[in-house]
Amino acid sequence: MPGDEFVTRHAAMTADESVSRDHDATLATVLARHLATQPEAPLLISPETGRALDYAALGRDVAALDAELGAQGIGAGAHVGFLLPNGIATSALFLATMIGGRVTVPLNLLSQPPQLAWVIAHSEVRALFVSAEHEAIARSAIALVAANDAAATPILLRVIDIDRPLTEQCMMPGGHRATPAPTASVTALLMYTSGTTGQPKGALLSHRNVLHAARSVARWHGLSPADRVLSSLPLYHINGQCIATLAPFVSGGSIVTPHRFSASAWWGWVDAWRPTWINVVPTIIAYLLNAEADAKPRPFVRFARSASAPLPPEQHRAFERRFGIGVIEAMGMTECASVVFCNPQDASRRKYGTPGLPCGVRARVVDVDSGEVLPDGATGELQLAGDNVMSGYWHAPDKTSEAITADGWLRTGDLGHRDGDGFHFVTGRIKELIIKGGENIAPREIDEALLAHEAVLEVAAVGIPDPNYGQEILAAVVLKPGADVDEAALREHCVALLGRYKTPSVFRIVDELPKGPSGKVQRLKLID
Repeated sequence: MPGDEFVTRHAAMTADESVSRDHDATLATVLARHLATQPEAPLLISPETGRALDYAALGRDVAALDAELGAQGIGAGAHVGFLLPNGIATSALFLATMIGGRVTVPLNLLSQPPQLAWVIAHSEVRALFVSAEHEAIARSAIALVAANDAAATPILLRVIDIDRPLTEQCMMPGGHRATPAPTASVTALLMYTSGTTGQPKGALLSHRNVLHAARSVARWHGLSPADRVLSSLPLYHINGQCIATLAPFVSGGSIVTPHRFSASAWWGWVDAWRPTWINVVPTIIAYLLNAEADAKPRPFVRFARSASAPLPPEQHRAFERRFGIGVIEAMGMTECASVVFCNPQDASRRKYGTPGLPCGVRARVVDVDSGEVLPDGATGELQLAGDNVMSGYWHAPDKTSEAITADGWLRTGDLGHRDGDGFHFVTGRIKELIIKGGENIAPREIDEALLAHEAVLEVAAVGIPDPNYGQEILAAVVLKPGADVDEAALREHCVALLGRYKTPSVFRIVDELPKGPSGKVQRLKLID
């Protein structure tokens, strides 16, 4: 049977009593179980090429990658990076690296050579897989690393085709001694934050962390081998990794993974591949709402899941009305393997404007200054604990101690509150909070008021220095295609909804907002 070699290698870890203990499982034991029960079930599907990889093919990819890296002296625990657009080979590489006992380091495609060089050097990657279109920037970054540190370990650079299986591209398809199977406590993923302030930080996520997160999502949404997700979120972002890839993987389902988002192609992919759920972010929802699209019923789509940034309630309702697909709003964090809060699967229990209930974590709201746990309704910092919370930041003990409290709770940096039903609401970031004349103003409140204007597609409010109030409010606004509105009209609209005190003093009409790879607006960059 295809993948027998992998099953044999991991037989000691795939006994029923081991697999049943979530706490001790690894991504390797999950794959071994699928190879034993459904090797020919589809896992990865490319809508551009129509090519599909089943679980047996992933088992062969694991063996081929393990052989090639091992032959180069890149053994268990080594860091392996990739600078690749989405594709079946990208997803397979992401999984196979971790399953084979190494640490995967996804690199942001939006990075320029200096930023890329910093992450490559800091993460200490031994091998780097890139696409042909990113080879030049990768070589420039590697050259910068060498120029800054003559003693730096040479990096194996491999150019691959994202649409072909790894077994067709690895130079050594087998024969090298296999690496030891990973254990649950070892690091699987070194994921760098988007770095909205200062240098990015590398969150260390173990097999136990990512499996707990993936299984929490799978259980929450009732995912099974019959489920299929359509997701174009980049695989260098935690949502694309843990929600759109690992959750379907642990549940035995399949993933339709286009190279990138396309509003014009989206519903064609839905009709062709019939996903049972779709994974989106608010930016995708906004563009789908403003694109020419057939809103015919598609009852085979059970739900849409939106995370990575707050979903404005009006866009939430508009999407559900137009496309007849319920949207489950959620929230994730890199440091928690992308699982924090999620609205209930039961539509009658969902609430608009909130990321939902704790999903796979424990949550509390504390006073920003004293650390005292606050009662329901009081605004403070959201803090989290659970098996999916990272062990810390790579090579940054000071940042780790700042992020994790003495009693083991992760400081999220998010302001919010919990209501009487246990739902959590996020009102802004501590560092993004606008303080005007001593009054705290949540940027999201300004955002939602402006999004209610018929001409506005996207908006982000931010505090700017003011000699009288300490801070005033600036709103950067992206208009819908073909829309035309002036500052006076936007100001009048805000005064009617917010009052004069909370109405922005400055409006800027812009072509786009600065965003991280997940689509989350980076407000602090607006100040620059």
